[in-house]
Amino acid sequence: MTPQVYTALLPGGAAAVMDIRTGRGQWRHLNATAAALWTHLTEGVPLAQALDVLCDRFTDQGADRDIMRTDLAALAAQLHATGLLDAHLAPTPSLSRPTVRLTRSTTARPAAADRAAGLLGLVTALALLRCAPIRSSVALAASLARRDRPTATAEQADHLSQAVRRAGRLWPGRVACLEESLAVYLAAQVRGRRVVWVIGARTAPAAAHAWTEAGGEVIGQDLADRLWPYAPALRI
Repeated sequence: MTPQVYTALLPGGAAAVMDIRTGRGQWRHLNATAAALWTHLTEGVPLAQALDVLCDRFTDQGADRDIMRTDLAALAAQLHATGLLDAHLAPTPSLSRPTVRLTRSTTARPAAADRAAGLLGLVTALALLRCAPIRSSVALAASLARRDRPTATAEQADHLSQAVRRAGRLWPGRVACLEESLAVYLAAQVRGRRVVWVIGARTAPAAAHAWTEAGGEVIGQDLADRLWPYAPALRI
């Protein structure tokens, strides 16, 4: 069964939870206190025990015990009401800090095979993400990941990223990071290669982002609008 809920562990103990059960998915950003409760509950710790542990911890740091217990119990009730605690939870990826490979300014056209793969990848990604819930894209990507493919180098993935961006100029609307990253992932499969598709989040300010990685590098990022670090919630 494809997981339905993914967690990104953020610096400072915070977390971001991605729910892909409906539509394009929904993020919930949790501060360090809420993230600690989330971790206990998803690990199967009974609510009463989790409340005792956290109240002891934060009371030692100067918090009012009664207020802490009331607030945490209310948060737990909200999490139960959303169904998040009953959903199929994915393992949490470790927080990594890959090298960010910035998009190169070049007028050179990608190779014809890369252009064709980029166009096909983008058309497929746009159709999937606009006509089906995001869980369909995740399931497809996971199934493709099981195919035996050599890993693309960072340079090969960069060429495909440029091809996808060139194809995106033909699209009348905006190609966001989710569509672009999935398109690069699919284009790599068309070219008989594999890259890593990642969806993650950051804090301060809270935001979500999607990207691809190859050779230990984040591919195709712009310095102007890609602020790091992001923590991965989903890696395929």
